Amino acid sequence: MACTVLLELKVKPECVDETLQGLAALLPETRSYPGCIEVYAHQNQDDPTNIVAIEQWESREAYEKYFAWRTETGVIGQLGNWVSAEPSIRYFDKKA
Repeated sequence: MACTVLLELKVKPECVDETLQGLAALLPETRSYPGCIEVYAHQNQDDPTNIVAIEQWESREAYEKYFAWRTETGVIGQLGNWVSAEPSIRYFDKKA
């Protein structure tokens, strides 16, 4: 069953543009990763420092494998330089 993943970021105000550019560069590779159905980043209209990646994966396990790979390659560490709080990752199943 497909899994929806919400990755929510609270970005440092001075890093918003860099974060959006970084995500634009990273997400095409994410979309081609095995198990990824789709992923898009969304910026909150009322709070530009709030960015949410809405992701569809074939399974939670596929996402966790992807996340481990991104950690190994240093991307998650780079993300840590842009955010002011620990990212929130939540997993959802479609029910209706």
